[in-house]
Order: sequence, then structure tokens, then C-alpha cells
Amino acid sequence: MTTPSFMRPAFELLVRYAREHRDRRNITTHLVGVPMVVFATGVLLSRAAVQAGSAKTTLAWLVLALVSLWTLTRGQWLLGLATTAFMAALVWAAHGLAEVALLPWLLAALGFFVLGWIIQFVGHYYEGRKLAFVDDFTGLLVGPMFVTLELLAMAGLARPLLARVEHAAGPSMLRDLAMPQGTPSTLSR
Repeated sequence: MTTPSFMRPAFELLVRYAREHRDRRNITTHLVGVPMVVFATGVLLSRAAVQAGSAKTTLAWLVLALVSLWTLTRGQWLLGLATTAFMAALVWAAHGLAEVALLPWLLAALGFFVLGWIIQFVGHYYEGRKLAFVDDFTGLLVGPMFVTLELLAMAGLARPLLARVEHAAGPSMLRDLAMPQGTPSTLSR
């Protein structure tokens, strides 16, 4: 029996995601677009209060807890911890908009959400591929982990893990838009 994709180890999920994100322009757009979508989702869920006994929280924190639990159990504990911290910071910032009037709150949430996806669609135009979650919704969970790994590597951390992922997925490049899809580019990293 095949393991469902959402239960696979982080390394395998990251390699699969990276194979769909090899154009450096696409990776760059995801460094902006994915956090915007996470933030916007946090804004949308921050107004929904949840009470369990005497404990009160929001749906945003509950969803973050579930996603964090999933992230932390994929076999890359430090990456899971960093991803959880990154998403928690975005959700915390999102709660700052929870108290504004309804229309500005909704416009901000939808604006960030739509703009985040537009930025990612632009990246996938350069990539020449559809978005990763189209065939597998697990891509929506892996996106923040992928972005966190890229940001950690830029800061000089987690470079061995990123190198292993890139070795398995292939080098990043700049796809020549004048060439048909599948034609190798000469500008590899």
C-alpha cells in the first residue's frame, strides 16, 4: 500500500516540491507569495473566536497548531520548528488586523491573499509549470516549509539539507522563455 503524500517524510516532500520549482524567479516569487498567503489566511481566521472551557483562542491559532504538528512530525525537526516559528510570526501579525472594522479587515485579507497568489502565478509562468498543489493539496503545506528552508539557507543555516534537496531535485536555473518547455537552460545554479 502506498503512503499518502501528506504522511511522507519532509525530505521526500521537499524534493517533490522542489522539482516543480527549479526556476530561480519562481523560487523568488514564492519567498514573497507564500508568506503573503499564510498571513492572509491568518487574517481571515483571526476573527473566528473559539472557546474550549475557560480557554479562548482563534481559529487561526488552532489551524496553526494542526499545521505545526504535521510539520514537526515529518522527520526534519529543526526545519519543522523553524517553519512553525515563521508561520506563528505571520499569524501573530495577522491578529493585529482582527480588531479593525469589517470592510478594511476583509479587504486587507483578500488583498494579501489574491496578491500572494498572483505573485506565485507569475513565478509559475517563468517556471512553465502549474502550481504544485493542483495535483496534490499537500503542496499547500509544503510551501511554507520550502520557503523557510530557502530563507534559512540564505542566512547560512540548513545549507546541507537544501543541498541534498537540490541534488535530488536538480539545479535551479533561469528558464529561457523563448525555448520550448523541457529544453535545458544554460543558466544553472
